[in-house]
Amino acid sequence: MKTAEIKEMPTSDLVERVEAEVANYNQVILNHSISPLDNPAQIKQLRRTIARMKTELRQRELNNK
Repeated sequence: MKTAEIKEMPTSDLVERVEAEVANYNQVILNHSISPLDNPAQIKQLRRTIARMKTELRQRELNNK
């Protein structure tokens, strides 16, 4: 997910999306520990996407204060 797409999302949707992505990330990690993934770079991509979303949420929080 691109940064521009994240910035366009409403805050409530962004919070829900972060929770869903974190759950998905945890599931991918668990699956990878049991059997190797076809694309282990997917883990890195998920981590970075979650970080982008959390960064945007934090920026919005600081701007509202």
